[in-house]
Amino acid sequence: MGHRRRGHSWYRGMSPAPYDDETRRCLAALTPVVDADRARHVWETALDADWHGTPVWFHGDVAAGNLLVRGGELSAVIDFGTSGVGDPACNLVIAWTKFTGPSRAAFRAAVGQDDATWAGAHGWQLWKSLLVLSQTLDTAPDEAAGTRRLVEEMLAEHDRFG
Repeated sequence: MGHRRRGHSWYRGMSPAPYDDETRRCLAALTPVVDADRARHVWETALDADWHGTPVWFHGDVAAGNLLVRGGELSAVIDFGTSGVGDPACNLVIAWTKFTGPSRAAFRAAVGQDDATWAGAHGWQLWKSLLVLSQTLDTAPDEAAGTRRLVEEMLAEHDRFG
């Protein structure tokens, strides 16, 4: 993929490496708030994860607000502004933002991705969560608490599965 394409999709479909500096700055600022050693390990594992699959279509922003539900069933997916072809790890972030406990485990089993893809997903989730947490810690305590909880859940999952 050329630079123009990656920039268009906010680097979705590849490693979260373009966000390395930003993630490390957030980690440094949030060291008293999150377990920085564990988070750094998760981040570095994500950066080292190589996805070797055939490029697939990805949405790039699979978030609750982009999933429309009618009658308890998914009826539409909207907002394809970051879609492209590549590594699908960015799509797996929904595992932490939409699912919990047994539903997250069922989602992980259903998508059938390998450990490297999940490691990349952990990186995407960690980057976004640290960024949001750093922006909301002093201004939106409820949002910050929810984001901190997401980070802790993702770190615990990484501890279990790698």
